[in-house]
Amino acid sequence: MKIPRITWAAYGLALGVVVLDQLTKAWILNGLFLREVGQVEILPPLLNFTYVENTGVSFGLFGGGEARWVLTAFSILVAGGLAWWALKAGRRLLVAAIGLVIGGAIGNVIDRIRFGHVVDFVDFSGTGVFPWVFNVADSAITVGVALLILDSVMSERKPDVGAANEKA
Repeated sequence: MKIPRITWAAYGLALGVVVLDQLTKAWILNGLFLREVGQVEILPPLLNFTYVENTGVSFGLFGGGEARWVLTAFSILVAGGLAWWALKAGRRLLVAAIGLVIGGAIGNVIDRIRFGHVVDFVDFSGTGVFPWVFNVADSAITVGVALLILDSVMSERKPDVGAANEKA
């Protein structure tokens, strides 16, 4: 089976997200030693790096740790389904969205398998608007889902060329 070039773009973006996610987490754990320090002020009070062991999904939802392997399996299934969808996707925005979500899901799966939790550290809670602590993978998932919605809205607005030709 030949994999289309545009699909390789989705897979490459996913790989880039995984690498960036894991590099930032390694820096947080082994460079800044955030686990030991707890918090580093970056742009107080707007942005801090705060160490959080997230046992739930993005932004701490469904936390508690009991669902570690269920969340791991679910994330792997989602990433696999999206990887299959990427084989059929033809729009650049859709491919970018798929790649971001795959990369984010895999980045957090790696943490769940290695540590039993996801390492979160980006903290904008000082703004009073966004109370959650997150990471690069969470950001990729969020942006990817937003792009999936945008792609869906944009593709619905375009007239179906096949349907237009049938009416003519």
